Amino acid sequence: MNKIGLIAGNGQFPIAFARAAKQKGMQVIAVAHEGETLPELAHDVDAIFWIKVGQLGKLIKIFKEQGVTDVLMAGGIRKTRLFGGIPDLRGMTMLAKTLHRKDDSLLRAVARELESDGITVRESTLYLESILAPQGILTKRKPSKEERQDIEFGWQMAKEIGRLDIGQTVVVKDQAVLAVEAIEGTDEAIRRGGRLCGQGAVIVKVCKPHQDLRFDLPAMGPQTIDTMEQVKASCLAVEAGKTIIIERETVVREADRAGIAIVALQNPQDLK
Repeated sequence: MNKIGLIAGNGQFPIAFARAAKQKGMQVIAVAHEGETLPELAHDVDAIFWIKVGQLGKLIKIFKEQGVTDVLMAGGIRKTRLFGGIPDLRGMTMLAKTLHRKDDSLLRAVARELESDGITVRESTLYLESILAPQGILTKRKPSKEERQDIEFGWQMAKEIGRLDIGQTVVVKDQAVLAVEAIEGTDEAIRRGGRLCGQGAVIVKVCKPHQDLRFDLPAMGPQTIDTMEQVKASCLAVEAGKTIIIERETVVREADRAGIAIVALQNPQDLK
């Protein structure tokens, strides 16, 4: 394989993948989404084609015309756009066959459509092992005793909403749930929960219990820290080895500056 297709969503994840794939000598063909994908992606790929959210038939046609047989999904699509966009015929047919619009259901349905046309969907961590969160405390400041208790509590809550395919993030304080990530995304959940407690919110972001590694892997970057700082949140816990950290050096530097603790765990018991 010397060519990879990139189904690009929002954020820095698609750019990080494209750069890593290029370093491996891969030719990267990107299909980007209008209003979602950062235009800067064009600088890091060999070819880029723009579509509207829901144009599944057009997406498949592009990859087939470009001779792409393996693709990867990187970056999310705001689900709020699903309620305002007009899918093409292939997209409407897929939605009609989907029982509900949970994240995993939609993404697996897209993967099935691609694979029915001979296009394999690869794991979203392809070439990106180096930017997965390593286990341990990543910042100068360690979580306090109270924050460790909130992490353990929040971890259980986050795994449960993940099992229900609602989201991957919870905001907690004093072992109470302040916000649960749903359709609005991580940053909005942090803002909502952080404002409710005034300061000291703990953010827990984990993989779903039965996570399909082909898509929707938890990701965070400098924007996450900026959002936490806006609401004076104090601690972020993520799942080690299963969370992508975009621009890790910048993330840690900004967290240290803001006095935010970041810890990556495989199990909350690791804090004890």
